Amino acid sequence: MTTPSTPASNIPPGPAGSGAPVPGRSGLGGGVFGGAPVADQGMPRPTVTVASYPDYASAQRAVDYLSDNQFPVEHTAIVGSNLRLVENVLGRLTTARAALAGAASGAWFGLFIGLLFGIFSDANWFAVVFSALAIGAFWGALFGAIAHGMTRGQRDFTSRSSLQATEYAVMADAEHADAARQLLTRMNWRASGAS
Repeated sequence: MTTPSTPASNIPPGPAGSGAPVPGRSGLGGGVFGGAPVADQGMPRPTVTVASYPDYASAQRAVDYLSDNQFPVEHTAIVGSNLRLVENVLGRLTTARAALAGAASGAWFGLFIGLLFGIFSDANWFAVVFSALAIGAFWGALFGAIAHGMTRGQRDFTSRSSLQATEYAVMADAEHADAARQLLTRMNWRASGAS
């Protein structure tokens, strides 16, 4: 049995050598995909929860306060737990509403194309832009109505989906946790009116 020869047999195995992946390293540089070796990130840093909040805005305000007080916020994270998908129903969707929404999106696309054509056209600039806008609105309305009709009443409503968590924890690296707690305690005291 013969082994294939490599052009540079004196290169050691690893990200810069054979192209074989090295355990503990990840990323697109080095390894199977070639390129420069990826810097070893080491072990993940231990993190500690320094505060918990019922909504994201409060957690964001806490991290902003840490940043305003010269805390190294690159050592923090906001982690949402118990995620759930919430779909808020906005209203009934009829063929006319679907056509109107399609017309609006088609008009935007038509306006974009009209502006591009208008730049390079010798004809009346406003006529070119308006024509492209009208054509885009027409085709958008047509496709919107057809797309809604093809659903055969399976989804006759519009909605907006969002991911929500029941709790948002502000986490910091263990070595910075005490300083973060002290700053957030000071923020809470000021918010409560204590001096």
